[in-house]
Amino acid sequence: MSETVLYDYWRSSASYRLRIALNLAAIPYRAVSVDLVKGEQRSAAHLARNPQGLVPVLEIDGLQLTQSLAILDYLDQTREMGLLPKDPALRVQAQALAQCIAVDLHPVCNLQVVAYAASIAADPSVTREAWMARFIRPGLEAFESLLEAFEQQPYCTGKAPGLADICLMPQLYNARRWGVDFADLPRLVAVDAACSQHPAFAAAHPDAVHGA
Repeated sequence: MSETVLYDYWRSSASYRLRIALNLAAIPYRAVSVDLVKGEQRSAAHLARNPQGLVPVLEIDGLQLTQSLAILDYLDQTREMGLLPKDPALRVQAQALAQCIAVDLHPVCNLQVVAYAASIAADPSVTREAWMARFIRPGLEAFESLLEAFEQQPYCTGKAPGLADICLMPQLYNARRWGVDFADLPRLVAVDAACSQHPAFAAAHPDAVHGA
């Protein structure tokens, strides 16, 4: 079987999601850094892997895959990870949880989006920190409300980590990085504590992989 290779960046939320999932599935992989700060995502070599110039890219099973949510779905189906409930009603609610982070919140807090917004803003108060606070806090409040549909046992949707947890934890890392407080959101705090104690999440944390 061919080697599994993850092209990622240590602070990339989408890459962080895949590191968690690969760890949960016990899939050994080789990490290849694509330094977004240095612009390596725009290199000819990386654009050949992903014409969008984004990370992550996962080479697995003879395939070269892009888009973290699509890759997570592939891993879930091929490795039977159980990332989503079987019941259709619960499944769609769990998908909505994950997507409210990965589809709605994460893109507007992407650093290239934030940097561009700050560069064209007429108002000097539109800083990176102000932009992040404007979107991250309301997004987390909405996630907290959506969690009411589930009983934390102790993860977002049950007794085992699922797709929502995988999407949430990188966003909580970003919240801390940009000084966005969520200590008053008890469901989030409980899930954060449970995931932080799980070895697959701990090993995927940016601080654990940076410089490793």
